[in-house]
Amino acid sequence: MNKRLEKRHKRQVTRARERVKVSAPDLRTPEQLKAVREASRALVGHGSVAPAPYAVPQTQTGEES
Repeated sequence: MNKRLEKRHKRQVTRARERVKVSAPDLRTPEQLKAVREASRALVGHGSVAPAPYAVPQTQTGEES
């Protein structure tokens, strides 16, 4: 039974190796990579933008009815 499991595992590994996809290499220049990183950093700092008006809790104006 151990041989059967070994054979099964060997087949699974062989089939898995056939299905592996190799990703394409990144062909961008170092300058392009730096520009992309800078652009993404600008998007990360979006927390300083004022919240949308509907997100602000409503306050009382002091008027009593």
